[in-house]
Amino acid sequence: MPIYIYWGEDNYALEKAVVQLRDRILDPLWNSFNYTSFTPEQPNAIIEALNQAMTPPFGAGGRLVWLTNTDICQKCPDNVLAELQRTLPVIPESSYLLLTFANKPDERLKSTKLLKQFAQINTFPLISPWDKDALIRAVNQAAAAVEVKITPQSAEMLADAVGNDTRLLYNELEKIRLYAQGSNKPQDVEVIQQLVRNTTQNSLQLATAIRTGDTAKALTLVAELLGASEPSLRIVATLIGQFRTWLWVKMMVESGEKNPQEIAKAAEIGNPKRIYFLQQEIKSLSLTKLISTLPLLLELEVSLKQGAPELPTLQTKVIQLCQVCQRS
Repeated sequence: MPIYIYWGEDNYALEKAVVQLRDRILDPLWNSFNYTSFTPEQPNAIIEALNQAMTPPFGAGGRLVWLTNTDICQKCPDNVLAELQRTLPVIPESSYLLLTFANKPDERLKSTKLLKQFAQINTFPLISPWDKDALIRAVNQAAAAVEVKITPQSAEMLADAVGNDTRLLYNELEKIRLYAQGSNKPQDVEVIQQLVRNTTQNSLQLATAIRTGDTAKALTLVAELLGASEPSLRIVATLIGQFRTWLWVKMMVESGEKNPQEIAKAAEIGNPKRIYFLQQEIKSLSLTKLISTLPLLLELEVSLKQGAPELPTLQTKVIQLCQVCQRS
């Protein structure tokens, strides 16, 4: 099928898939003739891309036309829809049209319904940072892809270290691959501890320190994370995600819900078995306190995005968050 749609928030996985598709379709000697990409800023990008896709390739290999970050599945003017209806059914078999974007296609749009008739759709969602089983599966799949052997304990440690950052996962696995060159032995946790920067786990430890009101430990973890060059916005994203999960679990429990499956569904937790442990974590924390943390976290995120200095901004908000969680 000559039409592909790649969408999702995992930019690195999506980019890797694009490279693989490009390598499969194009002949390297004819790359400059048969490969074209269009950005949303280019005038009439969609129309131009469709016209280009109708052009047979020169020389060997196929032609690839790539519409990057297109909004065709979020909004589609009538003239563009008419061009899609005219062009999609007759694109030559040797030409390939690729559309990529981050957000889920709007199923109500005529353009989305039309594209689904002709396109092969691949999704690249970010794994929830709290879905430990899915993160471990992703680690094992990536390790197999780069031909690195690791123990189950190493896979779990890597999942804790990199979270859902696919780019970081492959970078860390590449370090392990270079370290293990010439060895067929699975790399154990000692190797992972030596080579891998465990910042995601420390961000979760920071969330725990805030929840328990341990200001001294929380400030130490902030300094360690920034000292390890962990991006401040990634730290905040982990905190927001963790406190949001705690809040959802608390709200569901206090509303009288007892079914772990229903609570997990509401809190977007992949493994319902985690609900029991989450309930224990927030047992002594009131719903009011959890609700009070989110405005502070959002203020922190906005301040950092507006260019506020990282260390003092994080320190100030972390102290405030710890004080909220300490209140009786």
